Amino acid sequence: MGDRQQRIQPRTLKGFRDYLPEAALPREWLISRAREVYRSYGFSPIDTPALEYEEILAGKGGEESEKQMFRFEDAGGRRVAMRFDLTVPLARFVAQYAHELGTPFKRYHIGPVWRGEKPQKGRYREFLQCDFDTVGTESAAADIESGLVIADLLEALGFEAFTVRVNDRRVLAGLLESLDLVEHTSAVLRALDKLDKIGPDAVREELERTAGIDGARAASVLELAEIEGAPPAVLECVGALVAGSQTGTIGVEALARFAAAVEAAGAPAGRFVIQPSLARGLDYYTGIVFETILDELPSIGSVCGGGRYDDLAQRFTKTPLPGVGASLGVDRLLAAMEELGMIEGAATPADVFLPWFCPERLDDYLALAARLRAAGFAVELYPEPKKLGAQLKYADRRGFPLAVIVGEAEWEQGCCQLKDLASGESRSVSFAPDSDDLPAALAAALKDRTAGSGRPRS
Repeated sequence: MGDRQQRIQPRTLKGFRDYLPEAALPREWLISRAREVYRSYGFSPIDTPALEYEEILAGKGGEESEKQMFRFEDAGGRRVAMRFDLTVPLARFVAQYAHELGTPFKRYHIGPVWRGEKPQKGRYREFLQCDFDTVGTESAAADIESGLVIADLLEALGFEAFTVRVNDRRVLAGLLESLDLVEHTSAVLRALDKLDKIGPDAVREELERTAGIDGARAASVLELAEIEGAPPAVLECVGALVAGSQTGTIGVEALARFAAAVEAAGAPAGRFVIQPSLARGLDYYTGIVFETILDELPSIGSVCGGGRYDDLAQRFTKTPLPGVGASLGVDRLLAAMEELGMIEGAATPADVFLPWFCPERLDDYLALAARLRAAGFAVELYPEPKKLGAQLKYADRRGFPLAVIVGEAEWEQGCCQLKDLASGESRSVSFAPDSDDLPAALAAALKDRTAGSGRPRS
């Protein structure tokens, strides 16, 4: 047989994935909707490299992110790391270009990040983040706007039942000050971040065993964490617990201002919930923090989270560059949408399938496809003049909603068969050059299919 080249098994690394059209199309749809929302608030796009110097990323994501960071020595002998989020690179970016950008600076950034964490449903080692941030202002208006952007994002994606949980790190900091636990801040925040997953008893045990906090003070931390209710009642209880701390009192006042502002902006009752246990795992947050839970699928975790980070850029510049923003978890959200039946299966972005089965009329088919595209429709012309049944089987497999069928008799008569590929129903429609009948019929058929669904086709 000779030295036959050994074939390599095609496979992907654990924790990574390929995107077939059925998965890639709703992903693109989601990103486009997010981009529309960001732009509607005046956020501008940026991009940064996947690789940064290791020292840029190290020490700012917390202990877990440090463990999960992909880092190595490149061909030039430099210590480099792959970004684990888009916020730390943003701090480097604004410090480097502050004089060109000016402040406040509002940006959005959509790109992949990498974390060597244990893969699970809806979570991979390479995943896409979809961030927005306002840098260069400490104004509460930027905090409030961040919350409103999150709500608008989820609504633009077709969700109605979701809750944006809100807290302020200064509330937790104030409690820890009053309990003389400031040196245990990181351990307490990590423990509280697990409250939903492991429950209060396990958190109390972790506080006592890992952080070395005595039972009475651990109980005080959990007392704060377990406060629930409408914003006024929660704020009253939290305010009493941190009354001896100026930092804590500032945090409570900030939450009260936030709650009043989002109500004034028209947020539905219950959309924003103040949750004193909310800590967010990353170490760089200093003020308000957010996470977003789907009411119908809370087990999947937060699908959009973030907060204020006033000290992040101080590693790179003496110029104060406070910031606030959030990140939309694209892949986790898509997994949730699929589980909730919010994605209609399709492997094509085209609206219209145009079979070619009169071999000598290729130019006519091309001209008709061009006319329909000029009218605003995405059209795929089948590239071979096969039997109609074979071509419609291809169209059905890829999830086309409509087909425009033109045989020799239709060409002679100046009409076509407009076929709904889901129902199988068809009707005759004129496609004469001086007639708008076909574009109007296509528009009406597509509108009927999508009206009220708010769902992406994949």
